Amino acid sequence: MEIGIPNVSSATGTRNRVPDPAPYSGICSVCLDGCPGLCEIGKSSYRGREVIYPSPFGKVTSGATKKYPVDYSHLNIQGTCVGAVGIDPDPDKAIFPAVSTETELGYKHKIKLNLPVFTGALGSTDIAKDNWEGLAVGAAISGIIVVIGENVVGMDPKAEFKNGAVVKSPELERRVNCFKDWYNGAGAVILQQNVEDTRLKSAEYAIEKLGVECVELKWGQGAKNIGGEVKLKTLERAIELKNRGYIVVPDPTDPVVQTSFKEEGIREFERHSRLGMVEYESFIKAVEYYRSVGAKFISLKTGAYRITDLARALKFSSDAGIDLLTMDGAGGGTGMSPWRMMNEWGIPTIYLQSIAYKFASQLKAKGKHVPDLAIAGGFSLEDHIFKALALGAPFFKAVCMGRSLMIPAFVGKNIQKWIQEEKLPSEIKKYGDVPERIFITYETLKAKFGKDFDRLPFGAIAMYTFCDRLKLGLQQLMAGARKFALKYIDRKDLVALTKEAAEVTGIPYVMEADIEEAERILLS
Repeated sequence: MEIGIPNVSSATGTRNRVPDPAPYSGICSVCLDGCPGLCEIGKSSYRGREVIYPSPFGKVTSGATKKYPVDYSHLNIQGTCVGAVGIDPDPDKAIFPAVSTETELGYKHKIKLNLPVFTGALGSTDIAKDNWEGLAVGAAISGIIVVIGENVVGMDPKAEFKNGAVVKSPELERRVNCFKDWYNGAGAVILQQNVEDTRLKSAEYAIEKLGVECVELKWGQGAKNIGGEVKLKTLERAIELKNRGYIVVPDPTDPVVQTSFKEEGIREFERHSRLGMVEYESFIKAVEYYRSVGAKFISLKTGAYRITDLARALKFSSDAGIDLLTMDGAGGGTGMSPWRMMNEWGIPTIYLQSIAYKFASQLKAKGKHVPDLAIAGGFSLEDHIFKALALGAPFFKAVCMGRSLMIPAFVGKNIQKWIQEEKLPSEIKKYGDVPERIFITYETLKAKFGKDFDRLPFGAIAMYTFCDRLKLGLQQLMAGARKFALKYIDRKDLVALTKEAAEVTGIPYVMEADIEEAERILLS
């Protein structure tokens, strides 16, 4: 089974010269002296560490390409032709539009969601900043959560500080208000905290000055250093960021700027993260502290670490009484992580969720608090949502969808631009050349928002349209399983298509599921 593709990737802009490279190394079977260096090794020979990262850095989102032995496609959703759970079984009433996709997240403070999804953490990268309006407004009108990612304050050139703490950040204010201005009772804006944010006290500022109620702690890594996200062209800005503790790099295309940077002692660039070391007492104190400064909802985001760290995450979160724990499995996507790390590091999502379900069950059996759980790591469509909720039922209440919820903001923004420039691609233009013909939800939103409709960015319209599709698709799958509310979805709604998938997940193999009941029906 081929489960990895080394040495070449569209993410790093590299390829082989021959069609039959060596399978393990990925090196061309015949490596020619005279080749310009098309593969990762060749390109790294002159671009070096730059090739570790997807490119152009800070401008793209990237998804891992490794094929794991088991994934969610190895599960199928069970349907049935009898009964109806959560609704009158009358055929005129038990129809898919009657399915509720609403849910709540939280322990003591509840967040209502119209759809059990939320965005990944969208932080200081250009791609997040440039598409934020569509993302945040789209989340608000769709009734889902949008997460402000790490180090927005630290990267805000107009931010103001006093005694090392932020007292004003126009960029963070813009991000919060984009959501709040369109909030309609469902969803929320969550502010993530990493090492840099903690030092700059961005949460305290957001809670006191911007009315943010929800804070997310992040395990394992701190702020990405400035590096490839922003190629600095002014010495003043570089010195400012250097004084905040960043490693900075001049625009490599400008030798004059490079020389002036060297004169100021600005070091060679290296992309890396500060590592936050996890300790029980400090975590408990951090949760207590953020509650004391006004946070009503506290979540923890952790990654695809070894299972001992997953146990720590669940144990610490249980003892601290947090509201939500989100686990991010390997095989998903990001805009900033090293490409080979994305493919070769960490526990894949379905394995991580299966272990988390086991651990959560053990905590519950001992009478411990189990926070609401969410899973991230490569999800994109409604069948993924159903499978993730079913595999983790009753503990998993939502799915974090990173790249898939960013795409609509990109597409909508660009449609708006293409219409203005009269450059609509033919694939879109075949539906019309005006937004009311292109966006299928245009009239629905116009009727809903009235005079405010004209203020909606196209990115938000696109995100609402995508969420509407997810809702409808999820309703149809749930109706097929005869489950008319999310709380009724459970592990019995799935079958494993392979013995290996059954072993990993604990979901019955398709040839064995329901067999006893089936034989009872057959032979009675």
